[in-house]
Order: sequence, then structure tokens, then C-alpha cells
Amino acid sequence: MDVGGAFAVAAALPGSTLSGKVSGGRGVSAIYVEAIPGKSFPAPAEHAIIDQKGLLFQPHVAAVASGTTVEFLNSDKVAHNIFWPAISGNKKISHNMGTWPSGQKREFKFDTPGVVPLLRNVHPEMSAYIVVTPTPYFTLTDADGNYKIANALEGQYTVSVWHEGMTTVIVRAATIQNRRRSASPITTT
Repeated sequence: MDVGGAFAVAAALPGSTLSGKVSGGRGVSAIYVEAIPGKSFPAPAEHAIIDQKGLLFQPHVAAVASGTTVEFLNSDKVAHNIFWPAISGNKKISHNMGTWPSGQKREFKFDTPGVVPLLRNVHPEMSAYIVVTPTPYFTLTDADGNYKIANALEGQYTVSVWHEGMTTVIVRAATIQNRRRSASPITTT
């Protein structure tokens, strides 16, 4: 799914729709259903792609389900490296992918849910984020803050919102019944 410079890869599972609006911030937000007790989900077969092009990460914000392999491309004419100092503040799961030349790619499988800040050694102005979600029920907002999580299972869930620059993740309870649920508006600060 491509949403104005951001993407999300989600599994297609039969179910209901959770929709709503996030306001109060500029740029995209990641909306996702937190872990569901007693439920596990297979790793997605589809890989996500983040490119380094024009000395920018493209997209700047990505969301993937836990277990997703991300392909990091280098479409610039210079060698690039990527590292993350932590995942959601846990420095024990930092990683440095090293440096590779133009036209090549490297892959990494993200198994730990959380926010991954992507950084560069040589071009420190280059940054991006991957939000690794614990379930396949997630999406990114459009330019106006609207979102729709399709194919969510009916039930009571905790829905979280991440937005660049927020110091904490916003958490809301949601109940999906009768195959549709519109959540109350969420304001980021």
C-alpha cells in the first residue's frame, strides 16, 4: 500500500474494518492493533522495500508486521550504510548493516515489535522510521490523518498510534462488532 510517501505491508485476513482519524501532527502516523492474547500470526511472505535515493530514505515512515524481511536498496550513486541504535529504546537490539555500493541491496528480518529509527553514518541528515507491529492489523494514515485497518478480527483490542516526534505511543481501546468499527478521533501532541 502506498500512502503519500509512506507504506505499510499487511496480511490480508478475513474480518472487519477499523477506521478513524488522527489529528494534531504533520506527516503520517502508524496505527496498529497490539498483541492479541492467545493469537499468533505467521511471518509475511512479502518483503518490504526501503530505498536510499536522492540522499533520502524512501519512504520516510514504514510499517511492517513482526517477522517481515525488509530489503534496503541503494539507488544513489554513492555507497550507503544503515544502522539503528535501538528498537523502541532497547539498545541491546541495535544493528549496523554496514556499507554497500550503488545498485546493491541488503535484507534484514525484523522480529521484534517496536519503532526502529534508521540512521546513516556519512549523511546524518538521512533518517527514517520503521514501525514493527505485533499483529498484521495496521496501516499508515493518509495526508489528512484518515486510516482504515481492513480485515481485523472482531473483538476487543488495544489500538496504538505512533507519530514521528511523539515521546510516547498513544493507546486506545477498540471494540470491533458487526464487521465494522469507527474509532474515536485520536489527537497527537
